[in-house]
Amino acid sequence: MRALSPFKPLKKIMPRSLLLRSFLILAVPIFLIQIISTFVFFDRHWDRMTDRLAYSVAGEIAIITNQMAESPSEETAQQLQKLTDKNLGILISFAEGQKIDSSNKVFKGWGGIVKRTLTKSLDLAMEYPYQIKLKVSEKIVRVDVQLEKGVVQILLPKKRLFSSSGYAFLLWMFSVSFLLLFIAMLLMRNQIRPIKRLAVAADRFGKGRDVPFFKIEGAREVRQASQAFVGMRERINRQIQQRTTMLAGVSHDLRTPLTRMKLQAAMLSDDAEAQSLKSDIEEMERMINAYLEFTKGDQDEEVKRINIAEEIEHIIESFGRNRTKIIFEKSYDDISLFLKPIAFKRCLSNLISNAEKYADGVWVSLSQDKENVTIIIDDNGSGIAEENYENVFKPFFREDQSRNRKTGGVGLGLSIAQDVVLSHGGDISLAKSSEGGLRVIIHLPL
Repeated sequence: MRALSPFKPLKKIMPRSLLLRSFLILAVPIFLIQIISTFVFFDRHWDRMTDRLAYSVAGEIAIITNQMAESPSEETAQQLQKLTDKNLGILISFAEGQKIDSSNKVFKGWGGIVKRTLTKSLDLAMEYPYQIKLKVSEKIVRVDVQLEKGVVQILLPKKRLFSSSGYAFLLWMFSVSFLLLFIAMLLMRNQIRPIKRLAVAADRFGKGRDVPFFKIEGAREVRQASQAFVGMRERINRQIQQRTTMLAGVSHDLRTPLTRMKLQAAMLSDDAEAQSLKSDIEEMERMINAYLEFTKGDQDEEVKRINIAEEIEHIIESFGRNRTKIIFEKSYDDISLFLKPIAFKRCLSNLISNAEKYADGVWVSLSQDKENVTIIIDDNGSGIAEENYENVFKPFFREDQSRNRKTGGVGLGLSIAQDVVLSHGGDISLAKSSEGGLRVIIHLPL
Protein backbone atom coordinates (compact mmCIF):
# COMPACT_ATOMS: atom_id res chain seq x y z
CA MET A 1 0.00 0.00 0.00
CA ARG A 2 1.32 3.39 -0.98
CA ALA A 3 2.17 5.60 1.99
CA LEU A 4 0.52 8.99 2.18
CA SER A 5 2.80 12.02 2.15
CA PRO A 6 2.65 14.06 5.41
CA PHE A 7 2.80 17.25 3.32
CA LYS A 8 -0.18 16.36 1.13
CA PRO A 9 -2.73 18.35 3.23
CA LEU A 10 -0.49 21.43 2.89
CA LYS A 11 -0.83 21.38 -0.91
CA LYS A 12 -4.45 22.52 -0.62
CA ILE A 13 -3.53 25.69 1.29
CA MET A 14 -0.23 26.45 -0.42
CA PRO A 15 -0.31 29.42 -2.82
CA ARG A 16 -0.12 28.65 -6.53
CA SER A 17 2.33 31.32 -7.67
CA LEU A 18 6.09 30.86 -7.36
CA LEU A 19 6.45 34.38 -5.93
CA LEU A 20 4.14 33.69 -2.97
CA ARG A 21 5.71 30.30 -2.35
CA SER A 22 9.15 31.92 -2.32
CA PHE A 23 7.81 34.53 0.11
CA LEU A 24 6.61 31.77 2.45
CA ILE A 25 10.00 30.06 2.25
CA LEU A 26 11.59 33.32 3.40
CA ALA A 27 8.90 34.47 5.83
CA VAL A 28 8.27 31.26 7.79
CA PRO A 29 11.85 30.85 9.10
CA ILE A 30 12.06 34.55 9.93
CA PHE A 31 8.71 34.37 11.73
CA LEU A 32 9.87 31.37 13.76
CA ILE A 33 13.11 33.16 14.63
CA GLN A 34 11.06 36.16 15.82
CA ILE A 35 8.95 33.96 18.09
CA ILE A 36 11.97 32.14 19.53
CA SER A 37 13.92 35.37 20.01
CA THR A 38 10.97 37.07 21.71
CA PHE A 39 10.46 34.09 24.02
CA VAL A 40 14.14 33.94 24.92
CA PHE A 41 14.27 37.73 25.42
CA PHE A 42 11.32 37.86 27.81
CA ASP A 43 12.16 34.61 29.53
CA ARG A 44 15.82 35.43 30.08
CA HIS A 45 16.90 39.02 29.60
CA TRP A 46 13.74 41.01 30.34
CA ASP A 47 12.62 38.95 33.35
CA ARG A 48 16.11 38.93 34.81
CA MET A 49 16.50 42.67 34.33
CA THR A 50 13.09 43.32 35.90
CA ASP A 51 13.98 41.12 38.87
CA ARG A 52 17.17 43.06 39.46
CA LEU A 53 15.43 46.43 39.24
CA ALA A 54 12.66 45.26 41.56
CA TYR A 55 15.22 43.86 44.00
CA SER A 56 17.00 47.23 44.16
CA VAL A 57 13.76 49.18 44.60
CA ALA A 58 12.51 46.75 47.25
CA GLY A 59 15.71 47.24 49.22
CA GLU A 60 15.32 51.01 49.13
CA ILE A 61 11.67 50.76 50.21
CA ALA A 62 12.68 48.46 53.08
CA ILE A 63 15.30 50.95 54.30
CA ILE A 64 12.79 53.82 54.14
CA THR A 65 10.15 51.76 55.93
CA ASN A 66 12.53 50.76 58.72
CA GLN A 67 13.52 54.41 59.24
CA MET A 68 9.88 55.47 59.31
CA ALA A 69 9.01 52.65 61.75
CA GLU A 70 11.50 54.05 64.28
CA SER A 71 10.01 57.56 64.06
CA PRO A 72 6.64 57.48 62.23
CA SER A 73 5.98 61.18 61.51
CA GLU A 74 5.72 63.59 58.63
CA GLU A 75 8.95 65.27 59.74
CA THR A 76 10.86 62.02 59.36
CA ALA A 77 9.32 61.55 55.94
CA GLN A 78 10.44 65.02 54.87
CA GLN A 79 13.96 64.37 56.07
CA LEU A 80 14.17 61.08 54.19
CA GLN A 81 12.74 62.66 51.05
CA LYS A 82 15.53 65.24 50.97
CA LEU A 83 17.94 62.34 50.53
CA THR A 84 15.90 60.10 48.19
CA ASP A 85 14.40 62.82 45.98
CA LYS A 86 17.78 64.06 44.85
CA ASN A 87 19.54 60.72 44.40
CA LEU A 88 16.75 58.17 43.80
CA GLY A 89 13.78 60.24 42.60
CA ILE A 90 11.57 58.89 45.40
CA LEU A 91 8.85 60.98 47.13
CA ILE A 92 7.86 60.03 50.67
CA SER A 93 4.84 61.06 52.76
CA PHE A 94 3.18 59.76 55.91
CA ALA A 95 -0.60 59.49 56.45
CA GLU A 96 -1.16 59.06 60.16
CA GLY A 97 -4.06 56.84 61.23
CA GLN A 98 -4.84 55.39 57.76
CA LYS A 99 -5.23 51.73 56.84
CA ILE A 100 -4.58 49.85 53.57
CA ASP A 101 -6.07 46.74 52.00
CA SER A 102 -3.06 44.49 51.46
CA SER A 103 -5.15 41.53 50.30
CA ASN A 104 -5.75 42.95 46.81
CA LYS A 105 -2.97 41.40 44.72
CA VAL A 106 -4.45 41.09 41.24
CA PHE A 107 -1.86 40.83 38.48
CA LYS A 108 -3.07 41.65 34.95
CA GLY A 109 -1.26 42.75 31.79
CA TRP A 110 2.13 44.42 31.73
CA GLY A 111 1.44 46.14 35.03
CA GLY A 112 0.67 42.78 36.56
CA ILE A 113 4.12 41.48 35.53
CA VAL A 114 5.85 44.42 37.24
CA LYS A 115 3.64 44.18 40.32
CA ARG A 116 4.29 40.44 40.60
CA THR A 117 8.05 40.96 40.38
CA LEU A 118 8.04 43.84 42.89
CA THR A 119 5.76 41.89 45.25
CA LYS A 120 8.17 38.96 45.20
CA SER A 121 11.09 41.25 46.08
CA LEU A 122 9.16 43.16 48.79
CA ASP A 123 8.08 39.91 50.46
CA LEU A 124 11.74 39.03 50.85
CA ALA A 125 12.92 42.52 51.87
CA MET A 126 10.39 43.42 54.66
CA GLU A 127 7.58 42.04 56.79
CA TYR A 128 5.22 45.03 56.83
CA PRO A 129 1.88 44.88 54.94
CA TYR A 130 1.91 46.89 51.74
CA GLN A 131 -0.11 47.73 48.69
CA ILE A 132 1.17 48.48 45.17
CA LYS A 133 -0.73 50.82 42.90
CA LEU A 134 0.41 50.93 39.28
CA LYS A 135 -1.17 52.16 36.06
CA VAL A 136 0.53 51.64 32.71
CA SER A 137 -0.65 55.03 31.45
CA GLU A 138 1.02 56.80 34.38
CA LYS A 139 4.73 57.28 35.00
CA ILE A 140 4.54 56.86 38.80
CA VAL A 141 4.46 53.69 40.91
CA ARG A 142 2.92 54.04 44.37
CA VAL A 143 3.74 51.72 47.26
CA ASP A 144 1.77 52.11 50.51
CA VAL A 145 3.34 50.39 53.57
CA GLN A 146 1.26 49.85 56.68
CA LEU A 147 2.88 50.82 59.99
CA GLU A 148 1.38 50.80 63.43
CA LYS A 149 0.54 54.54 63.45
CA GLY A 150 -0.22 55.10 59.79
CA VAL A 151 0.71 54.49 56.18
CA VAL A 152 3.98 55.40 54.50
CA GLN A 153 3.30 56.48 50.91
CA ILE A 154 6.26 56.01 48.59
CA LEU A 155 6.17 57.35 45.00
CA LEU A 156 8.89 56.34 42.56
CA PRO A 157 9.33 56.75 38.80
CA LYS A 158 8.13 53.84 36.65
CA LYS A 159 11.46 53.77 34.86
CA ARG A 160 13.02 52.49 38.12
CA LEU A 161 11.16 49.21 37.52
CA PHE A 162 11.02 49.09 33.74
CA SER A 163 13.56 49.65 30.97
CA SER A 164 12.39 50.81 27.54
CA SER A 165 15.30 49.00 25.92
CA GLY A 166 13.08 45.93 25.71
CA TYR A 167 10.56 47.74 23.54
CA ALA A 168 13.36 49.23 21.46
CA PHE A 169 14.88 45.78 20.94
CA LEU A 170 11.59 44.24 19.80
CA LEU A 171 10.78 47.24 17.60
CA TRP A 172 14.15 47.09 15.89
CA MET A 173 13.97 43.33 15.51
CA PHE A 174 10.54 43.32 13.86
CA SER A 175 11.23 46.45 11.79
CA VAL A 176 14.48 45.08 10.39
CA SER A 177 12.83 41.72 9.68
CA PHE A 178 9.98 43.29 7.72
CA LEU A 179 12.43 45.51 5.86
CA LEU A 180 14.55 42.50 4.91
CA LEU A 181 11.45 40.60 3.80
CA PHE A 182 10.39 43.52 1.63
CA ILE A 183 13.84 43.74 0.03
CA ALA A 184 13.91 39.97 -0.46
CA MET A 185 10.49 40.12 -2.16
CA LEU A 186 11.73 42.78 -4.56
CA LEU A 187 14.81 40.72 -5.39
CA MET A 188 12.78 37.53 -5.71
CA ARG A 189 10.29 39.27 -7.98
CA ASN A 190 13.12 40.31 -10.29
CA GLN A 191 14.34 36.71 -10.36
CA ILE A 192 10.88 35.32 -11.14
CA ARG A 193 10.08 37.87 -13.87
CA PRO A 194 12.29 36.10 -16.50
CA ILE A 195 10.52 32.82 -15.71
CA LYS A 196 7.13 34.45 -16.30
CA ARG A 197 8.37 35.96 -19.56
CA LEU A 198 9.62 32.54 -20.66
CA ALA A 199 6.22 31.00 -19.88
CA VAL A 200 4.42 33.75 -21.82
CA ALA A 201 6.81 33.36 -24.77
CA ALA A 202 6.34 29.57 -24.83
CA ASP A 203 2.56 29.99 -24.67
CA ARG A 204 2.51 32.52 -27.51
CA PHE A 205 4.83 30.41 -29.65
CA GLY A 206 2.68 27.34 -29.00
CA LYS A 207 -0.32 29.28 -30.30
CA GLY A 208 1.48 30.27 -33.48
CA ARG A 209 2.23 33.87 -32.49
CA ASP A 210 5.53 35.67 -32.84
CA VAL A 211 7.57 36.50 -29.71
CA PRO A 212 9.84 39.40 -30.72
CA PHE A 213 9.96 40.79 -27.15
CA PHE A 214 11.66 37.73 -25.65
CA LYS A 215 15.29 38.00 -24.55
CA ILE A 216 17.58 35.79 -22.50
CA GLU A 217 17.98 37.10 -18.95
CA GLY A 218 17.90 36.05 -15.30
CA ALA A 219 19.86 33.53 -13.28
CA ARG A 220 22.07 30.90 -14.88
CA GLU A 221 19.44 28.15 -14.77
CA VAL A 222 16.78 30.47 -16.21
CA ARG A 223 19.18 31.53 -18.95
CA GLN A 224 19.80 27.89 -19.80
CA ALA A 225 16.04 27.25 -20.09
CA SER A 226 15.61 30.43 -22.17
CA GLN A 227 18.50 29.46 -24.44
CA ALA A 228 16.96 26.01 -24.91
CA PHE A 229 13.63 27.62 -25.82
CA VAL A 230 15.28 29.96 -28.35
CA GLY A 231 17.15 27.06 -29.90
CA MET A 232 13.98 24.98 -30.09
CA ARG A 233 12.09 27.87 -31.69
CA GLU A 234 14.79 28.36 -34.31
CA ARG A 235 14.91 24.64 -35.13
CA ILE A 236 11.12 24.42 -35.47
CA ASN A 237 10.96 27.50 -37.68
CA ARG A 238 13.81 26.18 -39.81
CA GLN A 239 12.12 22.80 -40.22
CA ILE A 240 8.83 24.47 -41.14
CA GLN A 241 10.59 26.65 -43.68
CA GLN A 242 12.37 23.66 -45.19
CA ARG A 243 9.10 21.73 -45.36
CA THR A 244 7.33 24.65 -47.02
CA THR A 245 10.11 24.99 -49.61
CA MET A 246 10.07 21.26 -50.30
CA LEU A 247 6.29 21.18 -50.68
CA ALA A 248 6.39 24.11 -53.09
CA GLY A 249 8.75 22.13 -55.27
CA VAL A 250 6.69 18.94 -54.95
CA SER A 251 3.54 20.86 -55.81
CA HIS A 252 5.13 22.27 -58.94
CA ASP A 253 6.61 18.92 -60.00
CA LEU A 254 3.31 17.06 -59.52
CA ARG A 255 1.00 19.63 -61.05
CA THR A 256 3.01 20.00 -64.27
CA PRO A 257 2.62 16.38 -65.48
CA LEU A 258 -0.91 16.27 -64.09
CA THR A 259 -1.86 19.29 -66.21
CA ARG A 260 -0.41 17.60 -69.32
CA MET A 261 -2.41 14.46 -68.56
CA LYS A 262 -5.60 16.54 -68.27
CA LEU A 263 -4.93 18.19 -71.62
CA GLN A 264 -4.26 14.87 -73.30
CA ALA A 265 -7.35 13.31 -71.75
CA ALA A 266 -9.48 16.22 -72.97
CA MET A 267 -8.47 15.42 -76.54
CA LEU A 268 -9.69 11.82 -76.25
CA SER A 269 -13.15 10.69 -77.30
CA ASP A 270 -16.03 10.53 -74.86
CA ASP A 271 -16.21 6.77 -74.61
CA ALA A 272 -16.32 4.91 -71.29
CA GLU A 273 -12.57 4.35 -71.03
CA ALA A 274 -11.81 8.05 -71.62
CA GLN A 275 -14.37 9.08 -69.00
CA SER A 276 -12.82 6.63 -66.53
CA LEU A 277 -9.34 8.08 -67.22
CA LYS A 278 -10.58 11.65 -66.75
CA SER A 279 -12.24 10.62 -63.50
CA ASP A 280 -9.00 9.07 -62.23
CA ILE A 281 -7.06 12.22 -63.10
CA GLU A 282 -9.59 14.37 -61.24
CA GLU A 283 -9.37 12.02 -58.25
CA MET A 284 -5.56 12.23 -58.31
CA GLU A 285 -5.70 16.03 -58.43
CA ARG A 286 -8.14 16.14 -55.54
CA MET A 287 -5.97 13.84 -53.44
CA ILE A 288 -2.79 15.83 -54.17
CA ASN A 289 -4.57 19.07 -53.22
CA ALA A 290 -5.73 17.46 -49.96
CA TYR A 291 -2.24 16.19 -49.13
CA LEU A 292 -0.67 19.59 -49.84
CA GLU A 293 -3.30 21.39 -47.79
CA PHE A 294 -2.60 19.07 -44.84
CA THR A 295 1.18 19.40 -44.96
CA LYS A 296 1.60 23.09 -45.73
CA GLY A 297 0.10 24.14 -42.38
CA ASP A 298 -0.64 27.74 -41.37
CA GLN A 299 2.70 29.00 -40.08
CA ASP A 300 2.98 31.86 -42.55
CA GLU A 301 -0.40 33.34 -41.64
CA GLU A 302 -0.50 36.27 -39.22
CA VAL A 303 -2.60 36.19 -36.08
CA LYS A 304 -5.47 38.69 -35.94
CA ARG A 305 -8.28 39.45 -33.52
CA ILE A 306 -11.52 38.27 -35.10
CA ASN A 307 -15.12 38.04 -34.01
CA ILE A 308 -15.76 34.30 -33.86
CA ALA A 309 -19.55 34.64 -33.95
CA GLU A 310 -19.44 36.64 -37.20
CA GLU A 311 -16.86 34.26 -38.72
CA ILE A 312 -19.01 31.21 -37.97
CA GLU A 313 -22.05 32.94 -39.49
CA HIS A 314 -20.08 33.61 -42.69
CA ILE A 315 -18.93 29.98 -42.86
CA ILE A 316 -22.49 28.73 -42.39
CA GLU A 317 -23.73 31.10 -45.09
CA SER A 318 -21.27 29.50 -47.53
CA PHE A 319 -23.04 26.17 -46.93
CA GLY A 320 -26.50 27.74 -47.38
CA ARG A 321 -26.85 26.53 -50.94
CA ASN A 322 -26.85 22.89 -49.78
CA ARG A 323 -29.95 21.11 -48.63
CA THR A 324 -28.54 20.42 -45.18
CA LYS A 325 -30.22 22.40 -42.39
CA ILE A 326 -27.63 24.26 -40.26
CA ILE A 327 -28.73 26.00 -37.03
CA PHE A 328 -26.38 28.38 -35.20
CA GLU A 329 -26.81 29.31 -31.51
CA LYS A 330 -24.56 31.73 -29.61
CA SER A 331 -24.46 32.99 -26.03
CA TYR A 332 -22.79 36.31 -26.94
CA ASP A 333 -22.65 38.39 -30.12
CA ASP A 334 -19.15 39.73 -29.45
CA ILE A 335 -16.66 36.94 -28.74
CA SER A 336 -13.24 37.91 -30.06
CA LEU A 337 -9.99 35.94 -30.08
CA PHE A 338 -6.53 36.21 -31.61
CA LEU A 339 -6.66 33.59 -34.38
CA LYS A 340 -5.38 32.86 -37.85
CA PRO A 341 -8.51 33.63 -39.91
CA ILE A 342 -7.82 31.42 -42.93
CA ALA A 343 -6.74 28.45 -40.80
CA PHE A 344 -9.76 28.84 -38.51
CA LYS A 345 -12.09 29.01 -41.50
CA ARG A 346 -10.47 25.88 -42.95
CA CYS A 347 -10.95 24.06 -39.62
CA LEU A 348 -14.65 24.96 -39.22
CA SER A 349 -15.37 24.36 -42.89
CA ASN A 350 -13.91 20.84 -42.71
CA LEU A 351 -15.93 20.00 -39.61
CA ILE A 352 -19.23 21.37 -40.94
CA SER A 353 -18.59 19.78 -44.33
CA ASN A 354 -18.04 16.39 -42.68
CA ALA A 355 -21.21 16.84 -40.63
CA GLU A 356 -23.45 17.79 -43.55
CA LYS A 357 -21.98 14.99 -45.69
CA TYR A 358 -23.45 12.33 -43.40
CA ALA A 359 -26.49 14.12 -41.93
CA ASP A 360 -29.46 16.23 -42.92
CA GLY A 361 -29.27 18.45 -39.83
CA VAL A 362 -26.33 20.31 -38.24
CA TRP A 363 -26.35 22.37 -35.04
CA VAL A 364 -23.51 24.78 -34.19
CA SER A 365 -23.30 26.45 -30.76
CA LEU A 366 -20.88 29.06 -29.42
CA SER A 367 -20.33 29.85 -25.71
CA GLN A 368 -17.74 31.43 -23.46
CA ASP A 369 -16.57 31.08 -19.84
CA LYS A 370 -13.74 32.61 -17.83
CA GLU A 371 -11.00 30.59 -19.52
CA ASN A 372 -12.23 29.21 -22.86
CA VAL A 373 -14.40 29.75 -25.88
CA THR A 374 -16.33 26.57 -26.70
CA ILE A 375 -17.63 25.60 -30.14
CA ILE A 376 -19.88 22.52 -30.43
CA ILE A 377 -20.94 20.99 -33.72
CA ASP A 378 -23.75 18.37 -33.56
CA ASP A 379 -25.34 16.36 -36.34
CA ASN A 380 -28.03 13.70 -36.64
CA GLY A 381 -26.08 11.38 -38.90
CA SER A 382 -24.84 7.86 -38.33
CA GLY A 383 -21.95 9.03 -36.14
CA ILE A 384 -18.64 7.27 -35.47
CA ALA A 385 -17.96 4.22 -33.34
CA GLU A 386 -16.60 5.26 -29.93
CA GLU A 387 -13.50 3.07 -30.30
CA ASN A 388 -12.53 5.22 -33.34
CA TYR A 389 -12.83 8.62 -31.62
CA GLU A 390 -9.06 8.87 -31.32
CA ASN A 391 -8.21 7.10 -34.59
CA VAL A 392 -10.16 9.47 -36.83
CA PHE A 393 -7.72 12.26 -35.98
CA LYS A 394 -4.86 10.25 -37.47
CA PRO A 395 -3.91 11.29 -41.04
CA PHE A 396 -5.50 9.17 -43.80
CA PHE A 397 -7.61 7.12 -41.36
CA ARG A 398 -11.18 6.39 -42.49
CA GLU A 399 -13.85 4.17 -41.04
CA ASP A 400 -14.65 3.11 -44.61
CA GLN A 401 -11.50 1.22 -45.52
CA SER A 402 -12.54 0.93 -49.17
CA ARG A 403 -11.33 4.49 -49.90
CA ASN A 404 -14.38 5.00 -52.06
CA ARG A 405 -14.59 8.74 -52.79
CA LYS A 406 -18.40 8.49 -52.78
CA THR A 407 -18.36 7.54 -49.10
CA GLY A 408 -15.87 10.15 -47.94
CA GLY A 409 -12.61 11.99 -48.58
CA VAL A 410 -9.03 10.92 -48.10
CA GLY A 411 -9.16 10.99 -44.30
CA LEU A 412 -7.53 14.35 -43.63
CA GLY A 413 -10.44 16.61 -42.65
CA LEU A 414 -10.31 15.93 -38.89
CA SER A 415 -6.50 15.84 -38.90
CA ILE A 416 -6.36 19.32 -40.43
CA ALA A 417 -8.96 20.57 -37.93
CA GLN A 418 -7.00 19.11 -35.01
CA ASP A 419 -3.74 20.69 -36.20
CA VAL A 420 -5.40 24.10 -36.46
CA VAL A 421 -6.99 23.86 -33.01
CA LEU A 422 -3.78 22.64 -31.34
CA SER A 423 -1.73 25.37 -33.03
CA HIS A 424 -4.00 27.90 -31.28
CA GLY A 425 -3.41 26.26 -27.88
CA GLY A 426 -6.87 24.67 -27.87
CA ASP A 427 -8.32 21.19 -27.67
CA ILE A 428 -10.70 19.17 -29.84
CA SER A 429 -12.61 16.02 -28.88
CA LEU A 430 -15.51 13.86 -30.05
CA ALA A 431 -18.59 12.58 -28.26
CA LYS A 432 -22.03 11.19 -28.98
CA SER A 433 -24.46 13.93 -29.96
CA SER A 434 -27.82 14.46 -28.29
CA GLU A 435 -29.23 14.67 -31.83
CA GLY A 436 -28.21 11.07 -32.47
CA GLY A 437 -25.05 11.60 -34.50
CA LEU A 438 -21.58 12.92 -33.76
CA ARG A 439 -20.59 15.84 -31.52
CA VAL A 440 -17.34 17.77 -32.06
CA ILE A 441 -16.21 19.89 -29.11
CA ILE A 442 -13.60 22.64 -29.57
CA HIS A 443 -12.08 24.62 -26.68
CA LEU A 444 -10.01 27.71 -27.51
CA PRO A 445 -8.25 29.60 -24.67
CA LEU A 446 -9.03 33.26 -24.16
